[in-house]
Amino acid sequence: MVAAGAPEDACTAEPFVPGRGGLAALRRAAADCRGCPLHRDATQTVFGAGNTDARVMLVGEQPGDQEDRQGKPFAGPAGKLLDRALADAGIDPGEAYVTNAVKHFKFTQAEPRKRRIHKAPNLREMTACGPWLAAELAVVEPELIVVLGATAGKALLGSSFRVTQVRGTVLEEEIHGRPERLVPTVHPSAVLRSDDREAAYRGLVSDLEVAARALS
Repeated sequence: MVAAGAPEDACTAEPFVPGRGGLAALRRAAADCRGCPLHRDATQTVFGAGNTDARVMLVGEQPGDQEDRQGKPFAGPAGKLLDRALADAGIDPGEAYVTNAVKHFKFTQAEPRKRRIHKAPNLREMTACGPWLAAELAVVEPELIVVLGATAGKALLGSSFRVTQVRGTVLEEEIHGRPERLVPTVHPSAVLRSDDREAAYRGLVSDLEVAARALS
């Protein structure tokens, strides 16, 4: 159900976020979010998933094509690679909570039935979707946030964020009014696109090992 009086394309998800309830209530409400124009072309809202009591929350950019079709975050090739990297780093993927800074798939498409090409969300769209991520953080209360890629980093830490400058380090910042510890790294899709996939994968695992040590 859409919150009473919530405007269409309100440029913020705030009117759609329920004032109480756990992740199940948030997920139901997010399905009707009209907080930015991205909902118009996306198949569905893709909300976060995983352990409610997770010690670590992984935040990516936005759903991809497969995630948009299935309604689950990290359901495509990048998600499978991320699960393998987490396990190799000593973090149980089944005990993590995974989500995205933006909950709808943004894409370009030359014509119907052609492949949908991922397009990065802009600052306005990330800001509009921010109340959902804030609500997830408030419910899960993770001990650590793993920031996956530049877009997620900008959504959480501001437009000056550069993943190459801080990847594999433990940051302490206030996020949505809460003190948080964060470990930035590349998005797993960047590993899949890399010319040297093996080296890129080792770098991702190395960063996630920093997160594992921070949780120990």
